[in-house]
Amino acid sequence: MAIDFHSRANRNTYASRRADTGWKDAMRRIVDPSDKRVADIGCGGGIYSRAWRELGARTVTGVDFSRAMVDAAREQSAGRADVSFQQGDAAATGLPAASADIVFQRALIHHLRDYGPCFGEARRVLAPGGTLVVQDRTLDDVRLPGSAEHLRGYFFECFPRLLAIETGRRPTDAAVRAALDAAGFVKVGTTVLWEVRKVHGGWQKLEQDLAKRTGRSILHDLDDKELAELIACIDKQLPAAGPVVEKDRWTVWSAVA
Repeated sequence: MAIDFHSRANRNTYASRRADTGWKDAMRRIVDPSDKRVADIGCGGGIYSRAWRELGARTVTGVDFSRAMVDAAREQSAGRADVSFQQGDAAATGLPAASADIVFQRALIHHLRDYGPCFGEARRVLAPGGTLVVQDRTLDDVRLPGSAEHLRGYFFECFPRLLAIETGRRPTDAAVRAALDAAGFVKVGTTVLWEVRKVHGGWQKLEQDLAKRTGRSILHDLDDKELAELIACIDKQLPAAGPVVEKDRWTVWSAVA
């Protein structure tokens, strides 16, 4: 049962977390966001839209295809100047041409069969010389062994069929580069990013987070019984006490319009 991004029951699953400072440092190394206009495509609940504003962006416009997600983003960002949200598709955002200096796409392209329309739209929205930043996990990123930091690895060790799902949807570097080239982007670069997803105060806090499937779309492919089995499986692997610093490894592509 894949996650329903349009369900109001899931509206806050990608809304309440804060972006890690390590992620912010990584973005600064890729592009200078100061006084820039940012379009966050596939923004979900606006976690990274808010982060770009904190990085010094002049304006941030988040776009998501889910009305429920857009509503959650607006609620979470209430009172924040120059951060706005609208409903739109990655291939048809509704944003004006050349209206952004940075287009950001996080955890978006693994949901798409064809990256061409998405990258083509990003290039249309970018001003000449603007930067596209694409953050997603390749298969190499997700199939690393499980550990106290890389909890995602345990998902696939405990339920190997989840890895088959990932294999079918995760981008490859070659495919992303080919699509960026076809869309007319230049100066394509990649970097590996270990991003702190969340620091859990202890096993109980992590267990609650997993049980809610918070921000983990792959867990919606497990039923409730299987999810309980996964939580028990992870419990056996982790230290009995102390905080859990959960990280994910990502690949980040950058390209210039």
